[in-house]
Amino acid sequence: MSQKTAVVMVNLGTPDAPTAKAVRRYLKEFLWDDRVIKRNPIWWLVLNGIVLALRPKRVAKLYESIWDGDSPIRTIGFKQQEKLQAMLGEDVHVELAMTYGNPSFVTCLEKLNTQGFENIVVLPLYPQYSATTTAAIFDQVANFIKKSRDMPSIHLIKDYHKNDSYINALANKIDAFWQEHGRAEKLLFSFHGIPKSYVEKGDPYRKQVEHSVKLLVEKLNLKESEYQLCFQSRFGPTEWLQPYTDKTLEAWGKDGIRSVDVVCPAFSADCLETLEEIAEENKEIFMENGGEQYRYIPALNESDEHVAMMAELVKPFL
Repeated sequence: MSQKTAVVMVNLGTPDAPTAKAVRRYLKEFLWDDRVIKRNPIWWLVLNGIVLALRPKRVAKLYESIWDGDSPIRTIGFKQQEKLQAMLGEDVHVELAMTYGNPSFVTCLEKLNTQGFENIVVLPLYPQYSATTTAAIFDQVANFIKKSRDMPSIHLIKDYHKNDSYINALANKIDAFWQEHGRAEKLLFSFHGIPKSYVEKGDPYRKQVEHSVKLLVEKLNLKESEYQLCFQSRFGPTEWLQPYTDKTLEAWGKDGIRSVDVVCPAFSADCLETLEEIAEENKEIFMENGGEQYRYIPALNESDEHVAMMAELVKPFL
């Protein structure tokens, strides 16, 4: 490996602090990205007049409930970075970056270019591709290229939704959880949702999600009656991918389902959406409607098997 090579792991992002001011700054950057929500004059008014006026204070309290010196997604991300660095060795430099917030992906690219890295491998930490997530990272790469007079070779990893090591790591995580705690009546695969219209316009996210679940179900030898694929975190009045996680849990509780295990295969690190929305809010919904046992199976996070999979993904480009 003669070239000076860097690997950049990129996740979504997080506020710098669990405060309304920091959350407002983060949400403005995140929600004004055209990849996330299509920009138009009406959305500008809604974002600045309503969302950024009302939402930051409430969301800051949610972040405060999971904050332990820092945001979990960043804390876990640095642990993943440290482990991947150890696995790849000193010939490769590993960085953690965020699409929104800090450490900034744009700043990271500029720094690596200034430092003379000739080869950069970009690993979005999203198993399933969506224009709302992975493409937002690629947009930042394109903007970096437009501004650069000279640039390194850049390799973009699009997705790994059907990668054997990814599927095995998830299946092993679920199986180990069951070995220790026993199995619930139902296993719910909860994925972050996107507007239905995005899929209708060609976003492959739903197909890749369904493919991942199919492979996991085969690996875990699950019957059709033992699991359900759902989508969480919808935002705004438009229709998002269904079935919805919260509505499914409410219906299960009312229908007499007493125990549920929930796993979120699209999240490479636990964050607000898993630790608060899934582990707390949705648990409350299920229990209030008749459920008796609700357990969240943590993300792969910095597990050895997960980081080894990352190393496997980037090695062909080193």
